[in-house]
Amino acid sequence: MPAVDVSIAHTDTPRVALFATCVANALRPTVAKAAMRLLQGAGCTVAVPEQSCCGQPAFNAGFEEEARRIGVALLAAFSGFDAVVAPSASCAGMIRNHLPRLVALGSQEWREAEMLAARTFELCDFLQRIGASPSAGEWRGGPVVWHDSCASLREVPMTDAALALLRQVPGLELLLPEEEVRQTCCGFGGLFAVKQPELSAEMGRRKLAALLAAADDAPVVVTGPDMGCLAHLQAVADAARLPVRVMHVAEILAGMTP
Repeated sequence: MPAVDVSIAHTDTPRVALFATCVANALRPTVAKAAMRLLQGAGCTVAVPEQSCCGQPAFNAGFEEEARRIGVALLAAFSGFDAVVAPSASCAGMIRNHLPRLVALGSQEWREAEMLAARTFELCDFLQRIGASPSAGEWRGGPVVWHDSCASLREVPMTDAALALLRQVPGLELLLPEEEVRQTCCGFGGLFAVKQPELSAEMGRRKLAALLAAADDAPVVVTGPDMGCLAHLQAVADAARLPVRVMHVAEILAGMTP
């Protein structure tokens, strides 16, 4: 994996491209709006250039040529920015960890992919690097239980940054499950949920039950920054008619309410 260029995160007024992600755009636009609010509040100049998918679904399905074409389109979209910031560890991880390996080593595309990988950040990671604080006021949504996404644990570790930011939100009671629960997948797993829907749903039910049991049925589950987990766990809660709201960490940090 290319070394992340931490120096650009310390520019006085970073020029940031917000990688909104297709899932947030389609299912939860408030996540992208929250990310925009947080970045602007941190003093960044933010733009949302025309963009596509990161290529992860095709990559995970084994269609590497299709993933390469999708990823290469991002090289032009995100050129000229100090940083590219995504409210998604999995999408940031696709660019940082996998895109440079999909293009010809030593080629111009490879050099551009390496540079893009080095200046791509997950949102909470970036905010912590530049010393930003949440823009949320007093939290009145009750206790919040934390859910780690698999990507936030393995692709782009950002949990420490997210928890540090959440602990700055006034009035927010943050509850952490035991390590075994935190390390357990919610069952979404990208294409896994499509190929194994029944198993995926059962894993989701078990994960949500474990989260709620660990936190005395907290009314809010906050996800490490991956929309797949959010959509999956919310669907499980809705199917069981549980009064649970699953929120993205950016929504809470930006002061949005359940």
